[in-house]
Amino acid sequence: MRDFLNETIKQIKPSGIRKFFDIANRMEDCVSLGVGEPDFDTPWHITEEGIYSLEQGKTFYTSNQGLPEFREEISRWSKRKYGLDYSKDDIIITIGGSEAIDIALRSCVCPGDEVIILEPCYVCYKPDVELAGGVAKIIQLKNENQFRLTPEELEEAITPKTKILIMNYPNNPTGAIMSKSDLEKIAEVVIKHDLLVISDEIYSELMYKGTHTSIATLPGMRDRTLTINGFSKAYSMTGWRLGYVMGPANIIEQMKKVHQFIIMCAPTISQYAGLEALKNGDEDIIMMREEYDRRRKYLLKEFERLGLPCFEPLGAFYIFPCIKQYGMSSEDFAMDLLNKERLVVVPGTAFGDTGEGFVRISYAYSMDSLKEAIRRLERYLNSLKK
Repeated sequence: MRDFLNETIKQIKPSGIRKFFDIANRMEDCVSLGVGEPDFDTPWHITEEGIYSLEQGKTFYTSNQGLPEFREEISRWSKRKYGLDYSKDDIIITIGGSEAIDIALRSCVCPGDEVIILEPCYVCYKPDVELAGGVAKIIQLKNENQFRLTPEELEEAITPKTKILIMNYPNNPTGAIMSKSDLEKIAEVVIKHDLLVISDEIYSELMYKGTHTSIATLPGMRDRTLTINGFSKAYSMTGWRLGYVMGPANIIEQMKKVHQFIIMCAPTISQYAGLEALKNGDEDIIMMREEYDRRRKYLLKEFERLGLPCFEPLGAFYIFPCIKQYGMSSEDFAMDLLNKERLVVVPGTAFGDTGEGFVRISYAYSMDSLKEAIRRLERYLNSLKK
């Protein structure tokens, strides 16, 4: 029998995050800091709206782009929060932010187009580029720059084949952010070379100093940016699978076709729940953000005590300590820690080769879990010194 598989998919590695998650699920007494999933329940008023939509029999397809009133509310919310100016017709409701990234690339990438990816980065970017027929061009960001992109690094990576820049700030896995002044310098290079930006802003509400700036709000960037966001992180709605993409009408129109043929529409009950989140969820975000900040400060203090070098993450809910002093690869460190202490962290290499020498730790877990994790981590690090 011939091999029916696509050669591209055969070359793509499975998610490095899920590898450790699956191993941990088979272990007893395991503490996991591996998955970026809030430990909060979805706020009840949001869940209640989903339940109410079921009780009202709202179980049919919506329009492909999503409920018009939901898209209107996203438009208002984005304008109020970040000054983003998109109408409801410039928005597609997606199955999480991940689908938005996928359909953006499938709609815009032609065979051989180069897409610049900033590593360390979220695990789906490079595979999605390759599945779309593009070529991933990696910029290895530097710890000493707190993993921010510089205009010089961007200029050096651009070739005549470069078409798209994918950005993710606040960042997964590092917790890094880009200030408005940082983004202004990047925007100048993007405009100069006539690039499209896919800006993954799923953690925009989780900033601990200052406020998030969307690159689409900068002069000349609105019509060359696809802004992606969602509900999983800010509202603790991971399982609702709800995201959206906003962008110029000519690109959104083509993305809608891909969305039509692979998804049809996002779940109706999730859309009604999301509408409630936008209307009445600001206080929920503030409460959760304050708690994440408390956990963030706790880990920074503990890592300093343990002698683990780490820059201060100012966004998302991840921290990216350096483990190079122990002379082990990130993969070996994470696996040894898991086997000896039943503590799950994710090797930095799950997010690209640039992550070697680091591990990602999520503080989207309870303080009790974090304190137990620190006890186990301290015991493990002490064992390495013997």
